Amino acid sequence: MDAPVYHMSETFAHPEHARTWVAAIEGEEPDWEAFLAGYAAGVDAPFANCWRDLAAAYPTAPVLLSHRGDPEVWYRSMKATVLPRTRELLARGHADPIVPLFTIVFRDLFTDPDDRDEAMAGYERWLRAVRSEIAPERLIEWQPGDGWDAICRALAMPVPDLPFPHENSTADYKARRKTRSRNDQARIASARSSSENTCQ
Repeated sequence: MDAPVYHMSETFAHPEHARTWVAAIEGEEPDWEAFLAGYAAGVDAPFANCWRDLAAAYPTAPVLLSHRGDPEVWYRSMKATVLPRTRELLARGHADPIVPLFTIVFRDLFTDPDDRDEAMAGYERWLRAVRSEIAPERLIEWQPGDGWDAICRALAMPVPDLPFPHENSTADYKARRKTRSRNDQARIASARSSSENTCQ
């Protein structure tokens, strides 16, 4: 593709996007073409939270359903990475502009992240909803290890002569903790400075 893919990391890099995503998740759709200008596709939350609206807004686009197959494997990965990170963010309150987004980003999956059974039931419910609402000819089911083939076939693109990237494993995620902490501090300081300038 000739443009970047919108990932959750984009929201951290552009915390001003958080307000738009919160509104979209709550049902107030933005002008998607304008908001996502410069991106070729999107993966991960909060993009995935708006999958119904985005699928309707881009009716010819393939829809990628990335999953782990076994909900136990998914929950184990979440418990080791995303859930501790979410708790860390929420503990800051609204000093961090990204927090309002994280208060609702998992709402459609579970209410208690420590309730393993509820979380896994939400995961399976999510998969069923996508499978039932997206036409089979648009849906790409993909699991880690599947490689390029299904994605490239759906996009009518040649398979790259490169190994499929693996850049967000549990080990990778944990190794980036110090970098995330520095970025968090810079984001909060920037938000505080902007707020002070607005109040002057």
